[in-house]
Amino acid sequence: MTKIIVPLANGFEEMEAIVPVDIWRRAGFEVITLSITNELIVTGTHQISVLADALFEETNFDNADMIFLPGGMPGAKNLNAHKGLRKKILEFSKADKILSAICAAPMVLGHNNLLDGKRATCFPGFEAELYNANVTNTSVETDGNIVTAKGAGVAMQFALAIVARFKGKTYANELSNQLQIND
Repeated sequence: MTKIIVPLANGFEEMEAIVPVDIWRRAGFEVITLSITNELIVTGTHQISVLADALFEETNFDNADMIFLPGGMPGAKNLNAHKGLRKKILEFSKADKILSAICAAPMVLGHNNLLDGKRATCFPGFEAELYNANVTNTSVETDGNIVTAKGAGVAMQFALAIVARFKGKTYANELSNQLQIND
């Protein structure tokens, strides 16, 4: 079973976190939301509080297939400042596991020098944070083990691109149709 880790920091963009988590759980993935704070309750940028599944320190990343970084401010900056998370991201990169980020959160990948020469996208205004990336400004961009997306408005498209990556395009299209996305 595909396992995805979703770190949450105070100030995360709610749609960018919850929409993908919902779609991936519908697809049968094991999705673990984890708080990088000292409490399980994490508050988003629009003051919506979410109960994370676990705390960062309690989470085993060993058998995870992907780390997904939701954007939002100051959520993305808070993710970027977490040394333990940055270490896990570098470990995933070395193991060629998938790293994904949306909106402002691709900056975390940029600050870890993981976008050098890779195609990536982000929320307009954060391009300079994607150090040495080939910024495409597309809605969703995939380059090797890196998947990035522009923002909240493409959260479903992004989540389905991840579903297609793990379960194939046919399954992703079927799920999209069940959700009435293409009507």
